[in-house]
Amino acid sequence: MVKGDAFGLCAIKVGDGNIPDPVSVPAVLTETLTQLRAYFEGSRQSFDLVLNPVGTPFQKRVWQALLDIPYGETVSYKELSLRLGDKKAIRAVAAACARNPLWIIIPCHRVIGTDGSLTGYAGGLHRKKWLLELENPSRQQVLF
Repeated sequence: MVKGDAFGLCAIKVGDGNIPDPVSVPAVLTETLTQLRAYFEGSRQSFDLVLNPVGTPFQKRVWQALLDIPYGETVSYKELSLRLGDKKAIRAVAAACARNPLWIIIPCHRVIGTDGSLTGYAGGLHRKKWLLELENPSRQQVLF
């Protein structure tokens, strides 16, 4: 489900069950669905949408920093907190990522633990792993 209005996209939610097809999609959200479809098909690496997530000023600052992480790359929570100017803000940065209402568009899935582990994700760790593999598929190595 995508939620938004003329001021921008506010939230994305997914479920694990069957979701009925919407009767109609508001025109303001049509482009969001088009870009998401292209992303999942592998033909889009970034989004060009008006965003309007609801959050605190600090959360919005973190979410803005997430937009600077390139497709197919990852950074640690520690690195992200350093980029924001406060190396001690790791937990606050992680909490802001966890509250990201646009967790595909604002790519918090690209933030990992300092040791390279997959940690916390608003959409669930199984989706984080899937999104990272979508953006950077591993290639089978030749054995012979």
